[in-house]
Amino acid sequence: MIETILIFPLVAGLLMLAIRKRAFDNIMLNLYALIHFAISLYLTFQKSTEHFTQYFAIDDTNKIFLLILSFVFLMVTIYNNGYSKQLPTFSNIKIKDKKICLYWIMTLAFVWAMTGTILSTDLGASWVFIEATTLTSAYLIYFNRTKNAIEAAWKYVFICSIGIALAFAGIIFLNISSGDINTLNYSELYAHAKSFDATWLKLAFVFIAFGFGTKMGLAPVHFWLPDAHSESPSPISALLSATLLNSAFLVIIRVFKIMNIAGENSYARLILLVMGFMSLFVTAVFIYHIKNYKRMLAYSSIENMGILTIGTALGPVAYYAVLLHLIGHSLAKASFFLTSGNILELFESKRIKSVSGLMNVDAKTGWLWLISFLAICAFPTSLLFISEFLIIKAMIFKHQYLLCIIFVILLTIVLYGMSKSVIKMAYGEVSEDKKSIIEENRPKMKVSMYIPQAIMLLIVFVFGIYIPPVLNNLIKLATAGF
Repeated sequence: MIETILIFPLVAGLLMLAIRKRAFDNIMLNLYALIHFAISLYLTFQKSTEHFTQYFAIDDTNKIFLLILSFVFLMVTIYNNGYSKQLPTFSNIKIKDKKICLYWIMTLAFVWAMTGTILSTDLGASWVFIEATTLTSAYLIYFNRTKNAIEAAWKYVFICSIGIALAFAGIIFLNISSGDINTLNYSELYAHAKSFDATWLKLAFVFIAFGFGTKMGLAPVHFWLPDAHSESPSPISALLSATLLNSAFLVIIRVFKIMNIAGENSYARLILLVMGFMSLFVTAVFIYHIKNYKRMLAYSSIENMGILTIGTALGPVAYYAVLLHLIGHSLAKASFFLTSGNILELFESKRIKSVSGLMNVDAKTGWLWLISFLAICAFPTSLLFISEFLIIKAMIFKHQYLLCIIFVILLTIVLYGMSKSVIKMAYGEVSEDKKSIIEENRPKMKVSMYIPQAIMLLIVFVFGIYIPPVLNNLIKLATAGF
């Protein structure tokens, strides 16, 4: 099963490159999404652990990450079926069939790289696949080939390459700390972590946290994320925010567990706590000066990665909340970015001031936009309301009252900053210069450009009321990996 989801996209990509027919490319992408989801379900709920060579396996920790990736990818693919029909003339830019073919291929490759990262049983293999996510997604960020897209792609490659270099240095330091244990296999590292040299291990964690934290979008190494998310095609923005950041987070969790076993958990938690609150602070500062609504969503991703990191730093009392937040953010943010694609299609602008009266222009998109906002801002009964409530409860339980106050204040600032833009876009009068553009673009909106968001938002709000026992058990088992 594991070999199928790792080998299929490679074979499909070669066939797509040879045939270069849009219908065939679309079939391959949809087929892989369905296969990936079906296999992920099987791997998630099977009782035994499945291996594919010594470098890939499914375990209690990565099951939930794989399921999120697979489900979001399936939803993005459904959306893509309507979105891709506009690609030949998207945003009035003529796009050749060859370029569209490469768009499909690199999307497959990007999902393949994230899957490899999640299933890796070896820190070295995780590093290789994280680097692969950079190479495969850089083309997708650059896809529209505007000046801003080119700058975003170069910034993405440059900053993430520095981050991955820092992570590589951290892996070297980790290997030095392990002494004669010449392996990067997670199980072996866990088994011998207590004997690691503390000084080298602490140094290793700093480099690894900042290195993989770059891909996760944590401050102060987050600079690529707002540009890349805002310039990518909307389906790719959804994958970047809802799945790529999670993949990097999983690697940090794996190394964090080594620190816990080695008895250096207080040191590791301090680093994660600092990076988490810095991420919230950066979002709170910049959210008031953003003029691009996709960029606004990107900063929201930085905020939510900070929340995940803070929850992890609080220890076992908050691990359950962290995984709830991981699920809620992935679905809500994917819905938000896909809906932003609808807005861009209708208004042909990413500027907040250029969009108004969305509820009158396209009520379905308007409601999806508002409900996505309510979901991501932890409005009851959003799953994020439960997760953030549990994180605040954990802070109070650990007597971290000052941190709790700062946490709530920063979240409130972000909420207010986002709400001003979201409400302004949803209501008001449509500007005269946009009416003709909207009327021309309205027929381009397909049913598949609404359904995925509705499904994901329904799940987010239902899970905020009732978490199925099977998912509850899955989350509890996953917390053992922290």
